[in-house]
Amino acid sequence: MDQDIKQAILKGETSLGIEFGSTRIKAVLIDHRFETIASGSYEWENLLADGYWTYNLESIIYGLQEAYSGMKQEVERKYGITIRTVGSIGFSAMMHGYMAFDSEGKLLVPFRTWRNATTGAAAKELTDIFKFNIPERWSIAHLYQAILNKEEHVPRIDFVTTLAGYIHWLLTGNKTIGIGDASGMLPIDEATHDFNETMVKQFDELVAAKGYSWKLKDILPEVNVSGQQAGVLTAAGAKILDKSENLQPGIPLCPPEGDAGTGMVATNSVRKRTGNVSVGTSVFAMLVLEQELSAVYPEIDMVTTPNGNPVGMVHANNCSSDINAWLGLFREFYEAMGQKADVNHLYGVMFNKALEADPDGGGLLSYGYFSGENITGIEKGRPLFVRSPESRFNLANFMRTHLFTAFGALKIGMDILTKRENVAIDSILAHGGLFKTPIVGQKIVAAALNVPVSVMSTAGEGGAWGMAILASYMSNKEQQESLEDFLDQKVFKDAEGQEIYPDGSDVKGFETFMERYTQGLAIEQAAVDNLVENRRG
Repeated sequence: MDQDIKQAILKGETSLGIEFGSTRIKAVLIDHRFETIASGSYEWENLLADGYWTYNLESIIYGLQEAYSGMKQEVERKYGITIRTVGSIGFSAMMHGYMAFDSEGKLLVPFRTWRNATTGAAAKELTDIFKFNIPERWSIAHLYQAILNKEEHVPRIDFVTTLAGYIHWLLTGNKTIGIGDASGMLPIDEATHDFNETMVKQFDELVAAKGYSWKLKDILPEVNVSGQQAGVLTAAGAKILDKSENLQPGIPLCPPEGDAGTGMVATNSVRKRTGNVSVGTSVFAMLVLEQELSAVYPEIDMVTTPNGNPVGMVHANNCSSDINAWLGLFREFYEAMGQKADVNHLYGVMFNKALEADPDGGGLLSYGYFSGENITGIEKGRPLFVRSPESRFNLANFMRTHLFTAFGALKIGMDILTKRENVAIDSILAHGGLFKTPIVGQKIVAAALNVPVSVMSTAGEGGAWGMAILASYMSNKEQQESLEDFLDQKVFKDAEGQEIYPDGSDVKGFETFMERYTQGLAIEQAAVDNLVENRRG
C-alpha cells in the first residue's frame, strides 16, 4: 500500500486542498481513493485592530506556507520522497468579508473578516433595494458601508474578493472565485450561474452620483462552478506556496471555494433535501432547497452549493469560543492542583457530564458572544453566564447549558426554515471539532434541530479534505458526471457514519432552554450597553 501511495505522489495522482479556517489553516493531500496521505496545519487567531476583526497579509502567507510545509514534511517522513508535483489543487477559506485592492495589487485596507458586525446600515439598505437578504458579513455590504463611510480608499478600488479568491489570484494570477464563495459576496442568478445582473445594475445606479471610475462587475471576480479548471499554478505562485522551491508550476487549480461549500462536500450534503451543520468559532447550517423561500428573512442567507444549487444558510457568529475559554479555565485549575491535563481527555470528561444534566440545563443561562450576533441583533461581544438562586448549579448543568447556547442563535434561524417555510430535511450531517467527543455533540444538535444527525467517519477531515475532493472532481470526473453523483458513487460509496435520532426529553429540554435564551437577550444587551470594552495593548 505504501508503495502504491509513493507512486501516486511521484506521478502526481493526488489532489491537495488547503483551507483557511478561523483558527487553523490546514493542508490535506489525498490519493485517487480520496484517502488522506498527509496533512499539515498552522494555528492562528484573528486580531481586533482599529475596530475591525482582521488577519494581516503576513500571517496569511506565512500560515499558507507553514500548512503546506507541514504536509510536505509528513510525506518526506512517511514515504522518503519530496513532493514536486500534485495532480490538482484547490483553496478554500472563511466566506464573506472584504479584501479590496488597487490597480497595482496593493491591499487598500486590512482584510475585514466575516466576524465584523460593522455594516448594519449598508446591509439593511441593500436588502431593501434588492428585495433579497444581504447579511452584514457579505462583501457587497462591506463595500457599500465603506462608501457610506466615505472611506478614502473606495475610488482607488480595482478588485474586490474573498480570502480564498485572494489566495487563488496570488498563486495563479486569475481573478476567479467558486460559485459557493461568490454567493457570499453578492446574490447569484441560479439560471446564469453568475452574479445577479439586475442587482449589479441596481448597485451601479445607487452609487452613480459618486463618480467612481469603476463599475461593480469590473471589480468582482469571475464566477466558476465546480468541475471547471480555474487556472494553473504559476512559477511565482509555486515559490510562494513551497518555500523550498521543490514544487513545479503548471498544476491545474479548481475554483476557490468558501468553507460553507467545502463543508457541504465533506459531509456529502450537496443534494436537495440534505443539510449539514459546521461547528467551529462560528456555526452554520446549510439546507439544500427544493424551492425558493416565500419571503425575505434577515436570519437566512441564500447561498449556493459549489455546483450552483440554492441553499438556505443560517450562520451564527459565535459557537465554540466560550466553551473553549471555560475549559481552558478548568484546565488551569486542574494543573494548579498539580495534575497534568490531557486536553482531549478533559474535553471528553466535561462534554460527557452534559449527558447527566437536567434536560433544560437546570435553569442556567449563558451567551457565548465573543463578537456581535446578527441573528439576535446583538452588536458587540459580551460572553455572559447568569443564574438565579433557584437554578440547579452543578457541573453537568453548567456544561449542558454551554453546549445548548452554542446552538441557540442557530436554532432561531432554523426554526424559520422548518416551522415557517416547512423546509423538508431528510438528514443532517455534522462536522467540526465539537464532534470529536462521540455522541454528545450529536445529541445536542439533534435536540436543537429535532432531526436525525449523523457524523461520518470522514467528518474529522474537515473543509481542507472537502476542498481536496473538489480539486479531485475537476481532474477525475467523467464527462457530464455531476458533483452529487461523484460524491455518492465514488467518494462516499463505502463511508461509514453514526446516526443519532433526537431524544424526546432532550428536544423538550432544549425548547425550554430556548424560552429562557430568548427572554434573557435583554440581559445580554444590558451587558453590551454597560460593560465597557477593556482594550488590550
